[in-house]
Amino acid sequence: MCDPPVSRIAVGVFVRVEVGSRRITARGHTHEIRGVSSDITDVTKRGWRTPEMCLVLMAAAAPFSFSVWMALLNNFAHDQAGFGGTEIGILQSLREVPGFLAFTAVFVLLILREQIFAVLSLGALGLGVALTGYFPSEYGLYFTTVLMSVGFHYFETIQMSLSLQWLPKDIAPKALGWQMSAKSVASIAAFGFVWLGLELLGLGFTWIYLIGGGVTIALALYIWTVFPRIDGHEVQHKKIILRKRYWLYYALTFMGGARRQIFVVFAGFLLVSRFGYSASEVAALYLINHVITSFIAPLLGGLITRFGERNALVFEYIGLIAVFTGYAFVEAPVVAAVLYVVDHLFFSFAIAQKSYIQKIADARDIAATSSVSFSINHIAAVVIPFVFGAFLWPVSPAYVFIAGAIMAGVSLVLSLNVPRTPMPGNEVVVGHRSSPVPAE
Repeated sequence: MCDPPVSRIAVGVFVRVEVGSRRITARGHTHEIRGVSSDITDVTKRGWRTPEMCLVLMAAAAPFSFSVWMALLNNFAHDQAGFGGTEIGILQSLREVPGFLAFTAVFVLLILREQIFAVLSLGALGLGVALTGYFPSEYGLYFTTVLMSVGFHYFETIQMSLSLQWLPKDIAPKALGWQMSAKSVASIAAFGFVWLGLELLGLGFTWIYLIGGGVTIALALYIWTVFPRIDGHEVQHKKIILRKRYWLYYALTFMGGARRQIFVVFAGFLLVSRFGYSASEVAALYLINHVITSFIAPLLGGLITRFGERNALVFEYIGLIAVFTGYAFVEAPVVAAVLYVVDHLFFSFAIAQKSYIQKIADARDIAATSSVSFSINHIAAVVIPFVFGAFLWPVSPAYVFIAGAIMAGVSLVLSLNVPRTPMPGNEVVVGHRSSPVPAE
């Protein structure tokens, strides 16, 4: 796309317009918008095409198809593909391999801009979900899962990077909360669609997967077409970066990946295999989860701004210890469902980790750190589903959740090392500290 000559018009306090060049530079609350008419009325009409709105729409696009995939997975794998605990563990380990390889995103950025990469990743995610119903076999489900996962994990990596680059630090927790709320609203729509498709419309797995993936592909095309080019504060490093002063963030990220597998892989499978929940009942639980999150996440972002990342993380891990212990000994289906809802609610606290790294990181490290952190997050994610599914689950599902409680305890200890006012030079309470001089 060629950039025509540029002229500028000041509009209000928050918007600076550059006519004909389709660029938005996210710098605080000020944006440069290219490709719009010099007519003030037209500028006003296009004023919603901000970095924040682009992030919110992208945040909503991915969860629709992924939520359809998740809601049907356990029943589709169990009923159509004949999966047991071992096969579901293998599938989930395969699903996490692209997440482990997320560090390669930084190399893709040598040839693609992050915004374009994000949209293409959304398309791959949607395609993988759309094809799932056509391959109801062990290896067919493995194939479509990996395709879906490549799109999902690259998108999540770039979405995080763009958020930390485009959002000012003083509003980042709230803006991240609104993104999480958008994800939940999209998931609500997806789970509602699954429930209606199964219970009222009588749709089969194939049609539901096809429509779910198609919605994400359509939204990706819309975002590609409508939004102008957006640049961040700083030109990003295009190489793998590991810095000693980010060690606590890396450790929290690693443990977060381990904790997530307990919920994603084994908590849902427990509901189906032990308590006999149907696909529509699992979808209803997901729906409840996201209704709660859609209201809580924006409020939580404000609370993190007020009380700090340390307090939020400590509260999260104390809660998770109780939840995982409950999973290990639960006997009643209703109690298991309540634990499932509470467990999902704690995912909203991921805002605190993102806000923490944004406050301590050099602005040029954001893209590389985001890709590396996703790989770190998935080291445990690649191993745990297979190991726990093959060795702990067959002996007793309780052992899986006791291990989860122990991991939450380790995370609690790590969270106590987060300073109350994190910043460059004050990354940890105890351990390696850096000079506040930005990295070269």
